[in-house]
Amino acid sequence: MRTADLLQFNFRLLLRQRFRSAMSLLAMAVGVAAVLLLTGLGEGARQFVLNEFSLLGSDVLIMLPGRKETTGGIPPLTGEGTRDITLDDVEALNRLGSISRVAPLIVGNAQTHVSGRSRELLTVGTSSVFFAIRELEVLQGQPLPPMPLARAESVCVLGTDARRELFGQDRALGEWLRIGDRRFRVIGILDDRGESLGMEMSEAILIPVASAQQVFNIEGMFRVFLQVRPGSLLTGAREEILALMQERHGGERDVTLITQDALLGAFDDILQLLTLGVGAIAAISLLVAGILIMNITLISVSQRTREIGLLKALGASATTVRLLFVSEALQLALIGTLLGAVSGYGALALGHWLWPLLPFVVSLWALGSAFAIAIGTALLFAWLPASRAAKLPPVLALQGQAH
Repeated sequence: MRTADLLQFNFRLLLRQRFRSAMSLLAMAVGVAAVLLLTGLGEGARQFVLNEFSLLGSDVLIMLPGRKETTGGIPPLTGEGTRDITLDDVEALNRLGSISRVAPLIVGNAQTHVSGRSRELLTVGTSSVFFAIRELEVLQGQPLPPMPLARAESVCVLGTDARRELFGQDRALGEWLRIGDRRFRVIGILDDRGESLGMEMSEAILIPVASAQQVFNIEGMFRVFLQVRPGSLLTGAREEILALMQERHGGERDVTLITQDALLGAFDDILQLLTLGVGAIAAISLLVAGILIMNITLISVSQRTREIGLLKALGASATTVRLLFVSEALQLALIGTLLGAVSGYGALALGHWLWPLLPFVVSLWALGSAFAIAIGTALLFAWLPASRAAKLPPVLALQGQAH
């Protein structure tokens, strides 16, 4: 039988059994779309996180208080130690020849009050240098002004969501608010940058680091960002920083330095595993679709017993009969896979339109895997009923007997 005749024969058969064909196509399409959607979401989340961390630049180091040794996996986000990183330490780090910028960071949640409104908001104590390192911009007003780190100025910069929570539609720039027991004047509204290193900057209030020490009644820094001077080697700067901190902390090396590459590599590995995991879960639905195709093919064999007998009586070989049923399942799988791919990409495009910050991307391996699994399961599960049809004796088949 010619390939064109085989395709035409199967296509007419699919149209004749519309409901049965629709169920098979739906099962296969849902399975493929699920694989593309979940892997697209996972890959999009991975790229979003990597892009967010890459904003640090390859020349930025993050210092944590406490010593934490690692032997692989995700770098530590907390250290183990009792000695704080002080503002004096930050000033000393700023005098290193290999360091161009140093930004201290104190982070906490504080109750904020404005004209009867009260909200608990993320409060970040830092300096003007932090805006440059993290590439933060303001929509209105100005960022935190340059000032000595020990000066507790009563100024703040609001994220867009924090501004809306506190002031609603009222004017915020130039107004006063109270954080804890201290009053601050709003000098700027932060441009919406989304999440930054685990902090939702649109919901944050940025204040001078010395003011944050007073609000939270603490001395030690939560983090310190250090930008290496152009032309200096990152490894050399790292050793210089650790040596200085060891000298200032009584000969004990009690801080941890994290590089951007370590963060990116660790998060990339973790998110890739998560993407593979959710993709594998979605692929199970394709196995279910394959089982459905097998059941439908078995029913088709029993319904077309006389047709099989007639074909064999006219000289059709067992291979030809087997090919009829396998090609029918393959045709169903191909059409269902194409429908699923279109649906999956359409849903991802809609998601990107609704949430433009998230890059919903389907890797070629995910698309290829979805096609391969769909076609493979269709062929695998259709082979048994097709072989059963091929083995039917012509005389019994013409009498409508399946055995």
